This record gives sequence, C-alpha cells and structure tokens, in this order.
Amino acid sequence: MTTRAKLTVYSALATALASLCLTPLLTTSGWLTHALLVIAVIAAVGAGLRRFPLYRWTVPVGQLLVLLLLMLLGFAGAGGVLPGPSTMRALDQVFSSGLDDIQQYAIPAPPTAGLRLILVSAVGLIAVAVDTVAVTYRRSALAGLPLLALYSVGNGLAEEHSSWVWFAVAAAGYLLLLFAEGQDRVSRWGRVFYGGARGSVESGRVSPGGRQVGVLALAVALLLPVALPHWSFGLLHSGSGGSNGKGTGGSLSTSLDPLVSLEAAISKPTDAELLTYTLDSPLADQIYLRTGALDQFDGTNWKLGSTTVNDLPATLPSPEGLRNAQVPRIEGDFQISDRLEGSWLPMPYPAASVQVPNRGDWKLDPLTRTVLPANDKAIRGLRYHVSSLDLRPTATELRLAAASPQDIRDHYTSVPSDLPSVVAEQAKAVTAGAQNDYDRATALVNWFTGPGFKYDTTVNGGTGSNAIAVFLRDRRGFCVHFASTMAAMARVLKIPARVAVGFTPGDSKGGDVYSVTGRMYHAWPELYFAGYGWLRFEPTPSRGVPTRYTEASSAPTTAPTQQATAAPQTAPAAPAPTSDSDCTAKQRQLGECGTDGKAVTKAAGESWLLSGQVLGTLAAVLALIALLLAPMVWRATVRRRRLGGGGRRGPGGSGPAELTDAQVLAAWDELIDSAWDLGIPPDESRTPRSAARRITEKAQLDADSAAATGRLALAAERVLYAPPGQLTAEPLAADVHTVRRGLQAHAGRAGRTRALLLPPSSAQLWWRISDTVRAARTAVGTGLGRAVETVSAPVRRILGRRKRSTPGS
Repeated sequence: MTTRAKLTVYSALATALASLCLTPLLTTSGWLTHALLVIAVIAAVGAGLRRFPLYRWTVPVGQLLVLLLLMLLGFAGAGGVLPGPSTMRALDQVFSSGLDDIQQYAIPAPPTAGLRLILVSAVGLIAVAVDTVAVTYRRSALAGLPLLALYSVGNGLAEEHSSWVWFAVAAAGYLLLLFAEGQDRVSRWGRVFYGGARGSVESGRVSPGGRQVGVLALAVALLLPVALPHWSFGLLHSGSGGSNGKGTGGSLSTSLDPLVSLEAAISKPTDAELLTYTLDSPLADQIYLRTGALDQFDGTNWKLGSTTVNDLPATLPSPEGLRNAQVPRIEGDFQISDRLEGSWLPMPYPAASVQVPNRGDWKLDPLTRTVLPANDKAIRGLRYHVSSLDLRPTATELRLAAASPQDIRDHYTSVPSDLPSVVAEQAKAVTAGAQNDYDRATALVNWFTGPGFKYDTTVNGGTGSNAIAVFLRDRRGFCVHFASTMAAMARVLKIPARVAVGFTPGDSKGGDVYSVTGRMYHAWPELYFAGYGWLRFEPTPSRGVPTRYTEASSAPTTAPTQQATAAPQTAPAAPAPTSDSDCTAKQRQLGECGTDGKAVTKAAGESWLLSGQVLGTLAAVLALIALLLAPMVWRATVRRRRLGGGGRRGPGGSGPAELTDAQVLAAWDELIDSAWDLGIPPDESRTPRSAARRITEKAQLDADSAAATGRLALAAERVLYAPPGQLTAEPLAADVHTVRRGLQAHAGRAGRTRALLLPPSSAQLWWRISDTVRAARTAVGTGLGRAVETVSAPVRRILGRRKRSTPGS
C-alpha cells in the first residue's frame, strides 16, 4: 500500500472514530452505519481523484458533490437522486424538520429523518475536511482541528451521556493519522544517519520515541482529569434547559414521547418491564396510561404546540371543557423501572393531582395536562401517586353535547393547506349518515376497525400529510397511522381533535398490580366534547380497549345532560367474544388471537440501508459510475505501467538507466495512444520516424516536444531494426511526458477533457475483453466437444461391437 493510500485509510478511520461521540445524541445508533458508509465513499472518491493530474482543489469539490448525491439518495425519498428543484426541495424540507426537532427534543432524541440527515451530513463534511487537509494537502496536524470540532460538539451536546471512551478512541485515531504522516516524511529522506556508533535505520520508520510521546500524551489527557477538581460551569451548561425552578413559567425540551420515537418503540417491541402500578378501580385493566398529547399538526408531523410550562402544582387545574369535576376518583400508585428514561409522566386521564418526591424536577404543560421532567433521569426509579377523575359519559350524553367553544374549534380543527383532498373526501363519505359529532367519531372508529384495514408494524412510519394519504390508500399501518389519520379526519369534520401518546393497559401480575412492557406503547386520538372535555377513541384494530361510550348504547334522549355522569355501579359490556376459546382478553387486546390476527414484530430499523429499493438504486448508480470511470482508470493504469520501469543501471550502479526493448516499445506505444486520445488516431502503416513526423505536424508541437518525439521514434526504430543487444539509455518517460504536454496544449480544454474522461485509446480495452470472451467461448466449446467425445466414444465402440456380432450383419 502506498503512503498516500495509508493516509487516506487513516484519515477515514480517524473521522469514523471521532464520529462515535455522536452516538448518545439519538436513541438508536442505526444512523452510524449510514455515516460510516458515507466516510468510506468520500475516502474512495478522494483516492480516485488524486490518481489523476487534477488541481488539488478539485478533489474536495468532487467529494462535496458526491456527498450531496449521497444525501439526496438517502433522504430525498421519492424526489430522486440527481440534483434538481424537486430533490433539493425535498432535502431542504427534511433538513428544516431536523432543525425543528433540535428545538423540540433533548438528548437522546428520537431518530427522525431530519436529525439523521444533520448528523450524517455533518460527519460527511468533517470527512471531506480531514481528507483534504491530511491527504490532499499533506497537513495531518491541522486535521486535528475538524476532528476536535466534531468531538467538542458531540460531547458538549451529550452532556451527562458523554464518556471518556469517546475521547480515547477519537484521540487514538488522530495519533494513527500523525504516525502515518510521520512515516511518510521520514521515508522521503531515504536512510537517516545517526552517526558511526548507531549506524542507520531502515527508510520509512518513525523513531519509537515519537510514538511513545503520543501514547503518553493520550494517557495523561485521560488520567489527569481524575486528579483535578470538577467545576460545573463552562462553555456548555450541563442542565437540560428550561425553567430554573424560580417562578411559574419556562420552556422545556423533551426526548421520548412524540410520535417519531413512539414509532421506533413500536417497530422494535421488547418485553422489558417499564413500570408497574395499582389502581383501585374494577376497570383497571381498561384504563390507558397517558403521557401527553400532541395538539399541533403542521402537515409534517404532530407535535406539542406549547413550549411554556409551569411548576407542577399539588392539585392540577380543572380539565379543559369539563363542567363538573365532582365525580368519583381513581387512586393509583406507580413504580417506574430503570429502563424508562426521559419519558413524560404516565398517568390516567384526566389526573386531578400528582404526588412526586421531588416536585421541582417536574413541570406542567397546562394546555395538554402533560407532566414533563426537568431532566432526562428524573423518572428513573420514580415512585408517585396519582388521583384521577373517573369519567363515564354515555353515548346519549355525547350525542347531545353542545357545540365546542370557538377558541377550541379554532385551535384544534386547523389543518395545513396542503392536506391531500382525499382526507376530507374520505371523512365525509364515511360519516355521510351521521347527525352529530359523536356519531361521526363512532363512524370513523368503526371504519378503521373494520375488515378494510390491517395492523402492520412493517410499513414506513410518518404522520405528515403524505403519510396520511399513503395510509388511506394502502390501509395498512400501526397505531401512529390510525391515530394521526383519524385526528386529521376529525379536524376536517370540524371536530376538535389531537393525538395522545402513552401506554395501553398493563398485564395483571396478580392482585391489583399491573405491569407495562415495551410492547404497550400506543397512540390514540382524543376528541373534544363540550361539558366533558377530551375523550379517548380507539381506531386501531386488534390493539387497545374500545371506549365504553363507543359500544352499543340507548337511543338519544330529548334533552342534553348538563354535567358529566358519575361512574355507574354496573360493569360495562364486555368486548365481543372471539371464536378461539383459548384467547384471553389480553391476547385480544394485543391482536394475538389466531394466525390472522398476530402482529408482525419484525424490526423496521430507521436506517435507509435496510431498504431494498434504496440498496438497488445505490448499486445501479455505483455500477453506472464504475462503467463511466472504467476507460479513465484503465488508461491511467496502462500509462503508469508503461512509464513506471526504471531500467537497469550501468556498470557500478551509476550512470543513466538502460532500458530494455520492452520498455522502449512501451514508451512508444504510450506516445501513440496519447496522440490518439488527443485527436490524432494511429496509422499502423507508418514507420516510427514517419509517425513521429505526422504527430509533430498535426499537433504543431513546439521545439522541445518535437525533439522528444524524435528521440522516442529513434529509440523505437533502434529496437525494431537494429541488431539485438543495443540498449537505450535516454530517459524516455520524461520524453513521453514532454510530448503529452505539447499535445494537450494543442488539443484545447474540450480535447483534454475528452482525453481524460473518455480516451479513444480505451477502445483497446473492449477489444481485449472481446478477444478474451471469444477465446473463452472457443475454449469452452473445445472442452465440451472433448468431453462429449470422451463420454460418447466408449458408447459408440460398444454399439459397433454389438452390430458386428449380430447375425446377418
């Protein structure tokens, strides 16, 4: 491996090791595979471009163009691969959503497409910078600056999630890069003489003292902070932002519960226990644990619209829209495990009061009644008590509910202007016979839970306008698709709606204790009814528990009820029985009754590398690029082989190199092919001297180039016509380069570009391939003929003997 190739490998390795410090920023690390592939492609492109006589500044430009193509391929989606208005708009939209996600989420954030684009493109830019500085311009020491910037940003954002391991691996990569460049610098001086007593060392080896100093410096950097005192102030504050706890207002970011992270949890379900709880209600196995609600729909996703939070009070404000809060309460005790980190607080809705050990660690979003942690670790191992209202409105009461207030309708029925028309058309078609908001909501639930839709976790996630249109077309998805689509359709029908996230009811552990695992992440729509506030609806088939007021109920009465109904003493109607007598209620909830109802739990990772369509597209693009570059690469390889020989030295190892006949003819062939590439096709009928005169006249070569052409022709004629044994001592490789420069000056920019990218002499490559294929076919045909002859000859002999032995023959 050449020194430049080693530098290329080590620079890519240093960037890859430094990028590991970014892994704590997202909840999953699948994006890292994408980033490592980008680093490898950028290094390969740089190595390829540096093999050609190009200006050094063109190498990073080419790498940046390839980086752009990779980002378009990975994140522009259906917009295409080649740069254009549509693809750039698609990429800009993903990038803008990533910037919004940075403002919304804390560390670790969910692996949204926007955040993955920002991370992968940032790593790609650092890879270009390191490769440019360390390899193209041979300044490996300065390459530490972009590596330091990458580590500093990643480690500063990770805060408490950071580790000394990331610094160690990043520094180790940088040291390897420095050692490789040091070896290159020493090798340029040949053998280094230290004096008579020490002799000399082998060329290209770095003194062991240099490596020892580098390793010692790394060890000191890792061990010294252990002995130093710790200061909590600095350029990067370690807090999670938001309110300082003094006063009632502030802003807060969070990382786990929005739909994008919910999609990842649902596509990769686990049986790990996240929390346990007890509820003093006979309906505890039907009560959802709500963590929050997403009230803003911008056409790209559903998100928490409010960024202002208050200190968590002992008693929560009265639920929005509830006229009478004097209803029975459900008391519950909750225990969070260490596996649930960064989550919003799971509670039955609507909660009336919350008792937590450290109230200052929690904030309240008054608009959605979401309780958020002040830091990601506040919920780990938490024990808390929740008192919630036991609301049980009847279908009759909801049918006769008054119209929602105007401010509620304005906020919770708005939809983006680019919402596909199919959403409104389908919503109106499904609810054509309904006379009130409750019947419209029930019609939507019955439509979604009917046989036309299928629960499937293998489909692509997403809650934006396009994702909703695709879901309505394919009618396959999981709870995120059902909840976001029903909420959007309800808003089109002017029913206030939002999307809630949390958990379905837990599994009973015996007694009154229930367990919630990673398989119970869920999303559902909440619809607003005046007098009763926000109520849960369940449109996802084979998941969750149907709401009591969506089941069969009596006909509407003549007058509306003015207050919420207290919990009746009788239990609600049970869900319809299944045909499988061994199917439990929990199995029905999880859709595990029979082979047709089982959910597919195949993990659908967020990395674009797992997409077969994208892999096929990438393979086709790489094959096309390789096909286009094949003539250029082959031509450069042949030229290097022809002119790379140094010849034999004269007597005593001194004097000019004596070239063999093969080397002289190789130099002459290179001259003929170079002229061919630059517009002067060969004429095999001419002698070398005549061919040289023709090239000189057609290309109008200057004196130096013409003289070099003459020397090459004379050397070729000496080999072809002179007696054997006469060796040439002229530096023919230098003459070839001189002639090529003269030919390039005459050819102009267009001719030089064609000679570089599509050299006409590369037709010899296809001739050789054709000859090889023809020879292979001939050899195979001959071999098959011999094999057939070998097998059939004994048979023919046996048949001949039988024929001769037959009487009368």
